[in-house]
Amino acid sequence: MLKLSSSISSIRFLNFNSPSIISYPSFKFPTTLKTTMTHSPNFSIHSSNSSPAITAEEPQVAPPKPKPQHPWLIVGLGNPGKKYNGTRHNVGFEMVDAIAESEGISITNVNFKALLGRGFIGNVPIMLAKPQTFMNSSGESVGAIVSYYKIPLKQVLVIYDDLDLPFAKLRLLPKGGHGGHNGMRSIIDRLKGSRDFPRLRIGIGRPPGRMDAVNFVLRPFNKQEREELEFTFQHGTEAIRILLLEGFDKSATFVNSSKAMEQLG
Repeated sequence: MLKLSSSISSIRFLNFNSPSIISYPSFKFPTTLKTTMTHSPNFSIHSSNSSPAITAEEPQVAPPKPKPQHPWLIVGLGNPGKKYNGTRHNVGFEMVDAIAESEGISITNVNFKALLGRGFIGNVPIMLAKPQTFMNSSGESVGAIVSYYKIPLKQVLVIYDDLDLPFAKLRLLPKGGHGGHNGMRSIIDRLKGSRDFPRLRIGIGRPPGRMDAVNFVLRPFNKQEREELEFTFQHGTEAIRILLLEGFDKSATFVNSSKAMEQLG
């Protein structure tokens, strides 16, 4: 119980309806109360039948601001212009177009030497890019986008054609080299030699007979191939959705297990 160090000989209480002055003759604060007041400037003393209680107001702490979420950059490789529409070397462009159609994203902005579209997959922000530099200089566009938006390389997915995969098959990798693909070579060079970014490879098959690879990749698909590719684009779009929402491992399992089942069938 808090005890006062001296008695109070007389107290006249203030009447708030009159300008009377309250007087406290021979009144002193106890030492313990003075200390409390010094360290707790925001306090109140409540009258009660028991000992007076001293309470301090808790400081208001603002909640931490959420960190800004970097978008995923999804890049499809190809060559610009009508001359190259529908050719094997442009399946990266077509895969990005399939994602845009599925998610309702318009790829109409022109910046960083690329056609760009922005939107979401689920609650994950994404940027879709189709470099307009021609295949062998794709890194000029990709490097500029990554640098400007400070996108982590683990969130840069590059989609491109692959001669070494069976036609219409997909393979998702967490990182790797360029494998002789000039578009990928350009991107790695512009990213200061880093290969630590995921990529989705789309098989276009091998050139028949002795046909030169350069001529083969610039050939269009026939009707049967085009029908098969439509399934591949649907499959790839779902794989990318899983990648962004559930992680790389689940997406890779989805791609690889589907491939294995198709081979068994």
